[in-house]
Amino acid sequence: MICKEDIANLKTDIIEKVGQKIIVKGSLGRSKAFEKEGTIEKAYPNIFVVKYDENARNVTYSYTDVLTRTVEVDVFDGSSYSPLIPPAVDTKTKKAAL
Repeated sequence: MICKEDIANLKTDIIEKVGQKIIVKGSLGRSKAFEKEGTIEKAYPNIFVVKYDENARNVTYSYTDVLTRTVEVDVFDGSSYSPLIPPAVDTKTKKAAL
């Protein structure tokens, strides 16, 4: 479940990274995926804007897109890319057999 606090923390992280290079990964459905390089241009209360390098196109994403992992964002820190939010951890537990 996504909390208001999670969204607020992500907004803060993205606002701090405006102007940085990123890689956006996502799914287009039917086993089609995309991975594009771009730059975080602006951050607004509900969305943030990414300008892609290859075609200078602006695309908007909501913070919930990132939190629900509809898209994944990797941020360039000067030497390598690292995920904006850590990868999901599988929390399934096995039930003990009776």
